[in-house]
Amino acid sequence: MTTKRLAQLVAATEPASGKDAINAALELFHRRWTLRILWELRAEDVSLNFRALQAACGDLSASVLNQRLAELREALLVEHDPGSGYHLAPQGRSLLVAIAPLLKWAPQWAREVQKAS
Repeated sequence: MTTKRLAQLVAATEPASGKDAINAALELFHRRWTLRILWELRAEDVSLNFRALQAACGDLSASVLNQRLAELREALLVEHDPGSGYHLAPQGRSLLVAIAPLLKWAPQWAREVQKAS
């Protein structure tokens, strides 16, 4: 099952506008566990089988993991090789580049939250 906006993008006959594309991406990333799955697959040249990915994600149920992986494969962010497991597709790798500034920002933000409380 895919998100509504992703389905609309796929079905559209015209190229996606920036607004349509960001709305589809935000809707996909908003779904619970999606970003965590992408994060756990971030290591280059490493594939995780279903059980290893499920364990890396903590208390993620098998049915939700299956659903999210189907969505991420349809969104061209994750690929599955039956012999080795799941890994980021080229689009998933490019997403890591896009969120790299967040990795720099997050520790600073966390320190500020700790100071404030």
